[in-house]
Amino acid sequence: MVDIVAIDGPAGSGKSSVSKQVARDLGYGYLDTGAAYRALAWAVAEGVVANNPTPNLHEFDYSISLDPDKFWVKVGDFDVTAAIRESRIAENVSKVAQVQEVREFMKQLTRDLVAGSGLPGVVVEGRDITTVVAPDAKNRILLTASEEVRLKRRSAELTPAQAAEVSKQVSDRDKSDAKVVDFMTPAPGVVLVDTSDLNFEQSVAAVRSVVERG
Repeated sequence: MVDIVAIDGPAGSGKSSVSKQVARDLGYGYLDTGAAYRALAWAVAEGVVANNPTPNLHEFDYSISLDPDKFWVKVGDFDVTAAIRESRIAENVSKVAQVQEVREFMKQLTRDLVAGSGLPGVVVEGRDITTVVAPDAKNRILLTASEEVRLKRRSAELTPAQAAEVSKQVSDRDKSDAKVVDFMTPAPGVVLVDTSDLNFEQSVAAVRSVVERG
């Protein structure tokens, strides 16, 4: 059985970069579940997947690398690794994620990717991993930070105009996602790791400490 390290958290909490490093340290795979939602939003926007009125999930041919050092995302033969990070996709991904059928599909897709990984373990990060996707995982962590810190991290290398747009996107995403899942309060049995006052290395160490304690 594949060991799962389940990590949830809001945008800007550091969960992607921290999860990747933890995966490297443990010799585990890394699975960004948000990439699947973004890829579906891209597929709908490009007409690769029909949307009438909800996405036709049978048309969604999705694949993703679990190697933290060789990350890629594909929809069919299209490499969408860069495309799913475009602002137009970020603006629409929550609409896709709010569809209950989509969330059920993604839950099973995530479980299938982990089970078929052939790896000793996978660090799985997203928004409802600890409560819905892998509620029985031995290690379940909610990685969070204050909104002020999260916005500062996202805006650090951007122009003022870009930073303002990112701030709006993070705020809107938080409000939208909050309708679906509570990603700021840990569920019973989930360990809270607040990175507001931690740098990257300290955040990785804090998560590693949780895993090592088992």
